[in-house]
Amino acid sequence: MIAASIGSLIKSFVDGVIVLNKDYKVLWYDVNKDIPLDITAGASILDFLPCEEVKFIENETFPFVMDNRKLSVKVRNFTAEETYIVLCIEDMTDLMSNPTIRSYCLEKIIESLDEGVMMSNYEGKIALYNAAQEKMEGLNSEEITGKHLWSVYNYNPQYSEHAHIFKTGKPIFSRYRAHSTVNGNPKYVNYSTFPIQKDGETIAVFSLSTNESKLKDRLHQTIELKRQIVDKDEQSSETKNGTTFTFNDIKGKSLALKNLINEAENIALHNTDTLIVGETGTGKELFAQSMHNYSPRAESPFVAINCAAIPENLLESTLFGTVKGAFTGATNQVGLFEYAKDGTLFLDEINSMPMTLQSKLMRVLQERLVRRVGSNDVTPVKCTVISASNEDPEKLIAEDKMRLDLFYRIARTSLYIPPLRERPEDIHFFIDYFLSAYQKKFSKTMPGLSKTLRVALLQYPWPGNTRELEHLIENLMIRVNENDSIIDIDHLPAYLRRKVLSDRKNKSAKEKEVLNRPFKSIFTNSQEHYIQMVLEQTNWNISKAARTLGITRQSLQYHIKKHGLVKPN
Repeated sequence: MIAASIGSLIKSFVDGVIVLNKDYKVLWYDVNKDIPLDITAGASILDFLPCEEVKFIENETFPFVMDNRKLSVKVRNFTAEETYIVLCIEDMTDLMSNPTIRSYCLEKIIESLDEGVMMSNYEGKIALYNAAQEKMEGLNSEEITGKHLWSVYNYNPQYSEHAHIFKTGKPIFSRYRAHSTVNGNPKYVNYSTFPIQKDGETIAVFSLSTNESKLKDRLHQTIELKRQIVDKDEQSSETKNGTTFTFNDIKGKSLALKNLINEAENIALHNTDTLIVGETGTGKELFAQSMHNYSPRAESPFVAINCAAIPENLLESTLFGTVKGAFTGATNQVGLFEYAKDGTLFLDEINSMPMTLQSKLMRVLQERLVRRVGSNDVTPVKCTVISASNEDPEKLIAEDKMRLDLFYRIARTSLYIPPLRERPEDIHFFIDYFLSAYQKKFSKTMPGLSKTLRVALLQYPWPGNTRELEHLIENLMIRVNENDSIIDIDHLPAYLRRKVLSDRKNKSAKEKEVLNRPFKSIFTNSQEHYIQMVLEQTNWNISKAARTLGITRQSLQYHIKKHGLVKPN
């Protein structure tokens, strides 16, 4: 009776069960009819199975083949009044009829894929995370399986893509983002996310991430060779694709700038829309052109437009095109989305675009279809869109100057260019760089800057950033005589002298304290410690911490990301 109870319990999980006593005599058995075993109760198991060498040790598994069927036997022990040996038989011949073995094989296949696979359940908990995904994101499957996605990747649950797909049942295609950070470095992956549905209900959501490291290496090599050829053969300041600059033209020596260039290069290799945020004069178009020339789209057109320089009625027709008769004087005109073809469309100062036009732009970016003004026909949008804003998007959204849904469309990936005042190493660099450049341009041999002037320039906030610094150096070069032994504050033009001196003179005690804090000039490790300390003191209030540090919210978020700082639970 006990043997039958044991067998009945286990039988539901396998294809056959044989219960033996300690002498290996068959007490009870139940084997599927498809398995060719002619067993007799009371007989020795050795008469039926080729297992003379098996010691019947607990959890031992041994295979054998009988009549062209591949079988697997696992040994289990059960002790009641006496010890029983339970042989659990699995038929591994037909994978289609054995869901357990089939599931096992599928899991092994997923583990061996070069593509990353990550699956979550309806609670948002990670249920599957394969080895390729581990390699791409630098996380450990054993540590994160069973945890909520937002706790692993440290984001707000309401922004969970997996949770969104559970609700809508609609997949997301070709996203490029960094969900994890390892040693302060974001781990970018190109992924698509899909629902798994059964009987019309979504039961799981999974993401497929592409391992593009080899492709990226080849693209890097190809583009680098191409860049070298262009540098050798360059005979004009502008290339055929409508650009002037590459990453070689981005100057500076700060760690923040070098990290930003590396991030921009990685983004450039993917066909993804990007938002570049930075103050006036930080070089947003310089980065946009460099990304285009570094990308596989480099042979295609780079088309730029300043959204603040064109009236709303003309901006719509300029972007989308028109057909003859759409309005008085309208002609058949190709819009910039069509003109850019499969290249890059750069929308500078997108924060100046009227709200009514933002909704139309959002629809184009969502559907990747453009309709000319006055036409019913649509044309596929093939270009990548790089947008630039000289204001903080969060501030724009809060002030109803930018639609939140447009922000999510244009900022699939984003770059933040820190202002010059937060990169003291680059202020030093550009002072000397522009002095040397304008000496060559004006054919003048010039003295160096006085310590007083250099300190003043380091403390000046540079609202116009690198562009303003270049103009200042140019003015100095024009006004200084070769007989002067040193360049001092008196050599500045009157309006610049007033700006520099009044800025130093009128700063409040609090502003001077912020300016003189070591955060502005210390090295990376000290910066990390100082930022961490301020964040803890302000209980991770980003706005308050940014004010304490004397920088913008966007800049603080950049430093938090760069140093891999994480808010404690």
